[in-house]
This record gives sequence, C-alpha cells and structure tokens, in this order.
Amino acid sequence: MATILSTKEISAHLQELKGWALVNNAIQKEWVFKDFKTALNFINSVGLLAERHDHHPEIFNSYNRVQLRLSTHSAKGLTQRDFSLAKAIDQLL
Repeated sequence: MATILSTKEISAHLQELKGWALVNNAIQKEWVFKDFKTALNFINSVGLLAERHDHHPEIFNSYNRVQLRLSTHSAKGLTQRDFSLAKAIDQLL
C-alpha cells in the first residue's frame, strides 16, 4: 500500500504543479476547452494515461469543462501516486 504524504510533503508537491489545488483530502484541477469534442479527447487521453499508471482519477465533465480529482482511495489520502499522475496529466497538453 502507498504511504500517505504529510502536510509538508503535500505542500511541496503542490508547488511543483500548476493549477492543482488541495480540496477535501484530494488534489484537483479544472480545464476549459474550446468545445465538447476537445474536452472528450482530453478525457480519453487521461484515461489511457491512468491505465498505464494503474491509478484512476475522478473525472467530471460538463460540455467543454473537465475537472479531475486525485486521491489514493486505498490509502485514504494523498500519496506520491497522485502527484506523479498529476504531473503526467499536465504533460498531455
């Protein structure tokens, strides 16, 4: 099982990410795309990436908006896996 990060570690990792925020024991970020098709393509890319990482975000979509939330449910908190996936997602764009 993955180790839960301390508050200090979480803060340090968040400083390395752009646009991600700590919300209710998870990190989340929202993107706004030009249309639904572009948003859906991004979601599909995230899905393939998540499969490779064997770590899956919560995905919320409303037309051209996509919000992702990451937390390691099995650990009941944030772990290195969440921040690794967040960095990889950011590299998609």
